[in-house]
Amino acid sequence: MNALKRLKRPRFALFGDSLSGRVLWFTVSVILFMELVVITPGLGIERHNWLAERITHAYLVTYSIQTGCPTEPPPQTLLALTDNEQISLLRPNLPPLVIGQPGIPLTAGNAVSISGETLGYSTWRAVVRLAGGGAPIPLISAPAPDNSNATLRVAVNGAALTAYLRAYALHTLTITVIVALITGLLVYSVLDRLLVRPMRIITSSIRNFREAPEQANQSDLAWLAERPEDDISSAARELKTMQDELRTALWRNARLAAVGTSVAKLAHDLRNILSTAVMVADRLQSIPDPAVQRATRTLIPAVDRAAQLVTRTVEFAREGPPPVNRTAVTLAELIDEAILVVQPDETAIHIKNLVPASLVLPLDRAQIFRVLANLLRNAVDAGAHHITVSAQTQNGVTRMHVADDGPGLPLRVLDNLFKPFTGTSRHGGSGLGLAIARDIIRAHGGDLVLEQTGPRGTVFGMDLAISDTQL
Repeated sequence: MNALKRLKRPRFALFGDSLSGRVLWFTVSVILFMELVVITPGLGIERHNWLAERITHAYLVTYSIQTGCPTEPPPQTLLALTDNEQISLLRPNLPPLVIGQPGIPLTAGNAVSISGETLGYSTWRAVVRLAGGGAPIPLISAPAPDNSNATLRVAVNGAALTAYLRAYALHTLTITVIVALITGLLVYSVLDRLLVRPMRIITSSIRNFREAPEQANQSDLAWLAERPEDDISSAARELKTMQDELRTALWRNARLAAVGTSVAKLAHDLRNILSTAVMVADRLQSIPDPAVQRATRTLIPAVDRAAQLVTRTVEFAREGPPPVNRTAVTLAELIDEAILVVQPDETAIHIKNLVPASLVLPLDRAQIFRVLANLLRNAVDAGAHHITVSAQTQNGVTRMHVADDGPGLPLRVLDNLFKPFTGTSRHGGSGLGLAIARDIIRAHGGDLVLEQTGPRGTVFGMDLAISDTQL
C-alpha cells in the first residue's frame, strides 16, 4: 500500500505539502503583499495627479476667457471635456468667474485643498474612494498658476475619479499577479532542482536502505554525491559513506551470526573431541620417552587454546549484551583474585593493586573478573614487568585504570583493537578478548577505552557506572 501511494503521488505537488509548492506560494504571497504596500501609496499619488490635472484644465478654460480669446468650442463644452461640473475663479476686487452650474455648496465633506494635502491623507482618501465612499462631487481648490492671490475652485465628477482609481488599481494588480506568479515559478524551478530534488533523492535512498539495506539502489545518490561541492552534495557523500559502512557492518555481523550459530551447534561435539584429546595427552605424559614428553607439552596448550577459542566464539556470537547479575563486590579483593590467576609464582612480573579496600560496587563479579584477568594477561603476554591497577570515583562513576610498562601496542592493531578476530597482536590470538571485555563493561553502563600506548607502556581505562539499585 505504501509503495502504491508513492506511485500515485504527483511529482510536482503545487498545491500539496511539498517544499517546492510551499516555497512557490510563499513567494507569490510575499510579492503580492509587497506590491500591495507599494500600490497603496501609488493610489494616493494617482489621485493627487488626477485632481491636479483637473485644476490645470480648469485654469486653461478660465485663462482663455480672461484674455478675451474666442473659444471654439464654447466654455460649456470645454467644461464637459475636462470632467468638471463647475469652475470658479475667485479674484480679489473682482467678481468671481463661474463656468458651469452655479450654487454647488462648499461643505466639510466635499472640500479638498490639494495644495496642502500630504501623501498619507491623499492615500487614505483614495482608499475610501475605491471602497465606495467620498462625496459624489468633490470640490477642490488651489491657487491660480499665474496669480497666487487668485483661487481656482473646481467641482469635479466623483464617479470619473472613482473609475480612474479602480482602473489603475486593476491594471497594477494584474501586472503584480503576473510578476508574482512568474517569480514564484522561477524560484520554484530553481529550488526544485537545487534543493527539493536532491532532498527527494536523499529521502528515497534512506527509505530504500531502511527497507532493504543490502539491496539499496544508490545510482541517484551517487550522482548527487558527485555534484560540485555544496551542502547538499556533502550530505549525499556522507550518507553514501554511512550506508556503505553500515552495509559492510551488516554483512560482517550476518557472517558472525552465522558463525556463532554454526559454532554453537558444533560446540558440544568439539568439546567432547577436545576432552578426549586432553585425556590422551595426559596419558602420554606418563611415557618416559623424551620425544613424547616434548610432544605432549606442545599438544596440551594447543588443545586448551582450541577449547577456549570455541567457548569465546560462542559467547561473543550470542545475541544481545552479556547478562549482568549485580552483587556487592569489594573491588580490591576481586583484583587480588585476578592477580593470583595471572601472576605465576616466583616470577619477575610485579602487579600492584592500588584500589582502596573500602571500595564496594554493585557489579557482576564473574564478568568483571573476566575483564580484569584478560587485561592483566594481555599485559603479561605483551612483555610487561610492572602492572598497576588503580581506581577513582567521581560523580557516581568509578574509573579504573590498568597500566603496564610494556613496549606498547603495534600501530597496525590500533584501528581494529576492539573488533573481533582482527584486533589481536599476539600470534595465535583470536582477537575476542578485548571485544568481549568492552561488551561486558558497556553492559555495566560504562565503557572500555585505550587511553595511551607507546614505548613507555599501555594504559586501559574503564568506567564502572554505579547501578540505581542499592545493594
